[in-house]
Amino acid sequence: MATAGEVLAVIRAHREITRAEIGQLTGLSRTAVSARVAALTGSGLVIESEQAPSTGGRPATLLSFNAVAGVVLAVAIGRSRTRLAVCDLTGEILELTDIDQHLELGPDDLMRDVVKRLDALLAGRPDSRVYGVGISLPGTVDRSRGASLAAPILPGWDGVELAGYLRELTDAPVAVDNDVNVIAMAEHHAKAVDDMLVLKASTGIGAGIIAGGALQRGAVQAAGELGHNKTPAAAGLVCRCGDTGCLEAIAGGWALVAALRGGGKDVSHVRDVVTRAHDGDADARRMVRDSGRHIGEVVAAAVNLLNPAVLVIAGDMAGAYDIFVAGLRETLYGNATALATRTLQVLPSTYRATSGVTGCAVMILDQVLDPRLVDVTIG
Repeated sequence: MATAGEVLAVIRAHREITRAEIGQLTGLSRTAVSARVAALTGSGLVIESEQAPSTGGRPATLLSFNAVAGVVLAVAIGRSRTRLAVCDLTGEILELTDIDQHLELGPDDLMRDVVKRLDALLAGRPDSRVYGVGISLPGTVDRSRGASLAAPILPGWDGVELAGYLRELTDAPVAVDNDVNVIAMAEHHAKAVDDMLVLKASTGIGAGIIAGGALQRGAVQAAGELGHNKTPAAAGLVCRCGDTGCLEAIAGGWALVAALRGGGKDVSHVRDVVTRAHDGDADARRMVRDSGRHIGEVVAAAVNLLNPAVLVIAGDMAGAYDIFVAGLRETLYGNATALATRTLQVLPSTYRATSGVTGCAVMILDQVLDPRLVDVTIG
């Protein structure tokens, strides 16, 4: 028999729904539906309104999910920038801010700043209940501990559990995952495609894999480390991971920045490279397109292996989408099989520059609004 949490899931799936329709969808009696709806309206998660009847009679009561019953907090931690957001219970961003940080900043310093900034964002919403906090990190994450497992670009972070830093702000659940995985979760929600490959091309390069409607993490949570695949074009080049020949060493944003700076250009981040490309800088445009070409060669093997319906392009490099994708298509379609690419769509990220924090919000909402947790929460 459907629980209150399962009834909430039905209500969330509809803009508006009546008690009778809930009964038809769940098989619950009118009395059982009313009891579960009463618990949900009492918690504030569901609101009801009256719909005027078209032909007389008593107005029907319409039920809908109350997206403003509370908020979730999103923290997308990157190599040089951390993006923070307060979101409603559908993942809609209500407040947004950034922290530009030094590369060597450790968790003690950055997380204290994160908490202060989140507290400031919440100041205008003193009555908002915080339902949860979603955090993303580059590299492999130990989700059970909420800690980085292997992130060479964030020295000093491995093994540090992040939930404890949030306790002075909220005792709500905290979830931590890889940065590309959370973007893949958000794209799966937005595009409703069950076989999808999400490419994040930014300072680093990674992939999120949705296969059969489920996020694929791998045996040790390391699925999608696309940037550290070896490619002949990078032979002999040292990667920031310490190895040589990695895709990132020739196509990652950090490599493009290093190359442009070596040529006397004033750039410090891949976003600067994208800006120069848009402004017509020939070197920047060539490097962005070449990055797409090199990545396309490696992604072709993933497309052959996974046969996704959609390849989503996310990350800072997507700021120069047309230039980057022109290079990527050239080698992707030249190296993948005709069958695997016959109906493949290459699309930009739904959320563009906010894909990281939106993904963090989607991740924690999936957890805190899971029917089982809702049943525990509302008793």
